[in-house]
Amino acid sequence: MPPVMHDKDIERAWALFNRGELLYSASEVEAALDRMGRQITDAMADRFPVALCVMGGAVVFAGRLLPRLEFPLEFDYLHATRYRDATRGGEIAWEVLPRKDIAGRSVLLMDDILDEGHTLQAAHAKLSELGAADIRIAVLADKDIGRAKPIQADFVGLRLPNRYVFGMGMDAYGLWRNLPAIYALKEDA
Repeated sequence: MPPVMHDKDIERAWALFNRGELLYSASEVEAALDRMGRQITDAMADRFPVALCVMGGAVVFAGRLLPRLEFPLEFDYLHATRYRDATRGGEIAWEVLPRKDIAGRSVLLMDDILDEGHTLQAAHAKLSELGAADIRIAVLADKDIGRAKPIQADFVGLRLPNRYVFGMGMDAYGLWRNLPAIYALKEDA
């Protein structure tokens, strides 16, 4: 049975939203997705790739990006986690690996955000281990963390400041993944 939402939970969710500052409007996100769709189509249209969504945050991004890819592809997903109900990331745990055989295939790996890069680096390594011929990474957002990352994305929709962000699949304390725009918690909050 799903948990019952109480008025205080709803109030907490709206209070969190009200602490948000709009970084990119829904129309700016749509424009970035349009641009990414064209770039990925130009780069991968002749490859018949397997498009892989990193669950769970990337599901919103992948759902909006895939219809913009004007070429045949196969779709699957993978689920890796570093958090397991903790607030600090640890070792990668593979919840679900792709069901599709990716040996010798081109792969488009889609994630919502390139933050520190550890999860995407591990996913890239795992896909290489599984025999992917080539792997391209597409992220809706690349966060400027002020230092080098262990991996870079091939296709980037938007650049973000080093702040706690939510919307378009990214959550704030488990809330607001469903927003069509991207927000950051106000720095004074």
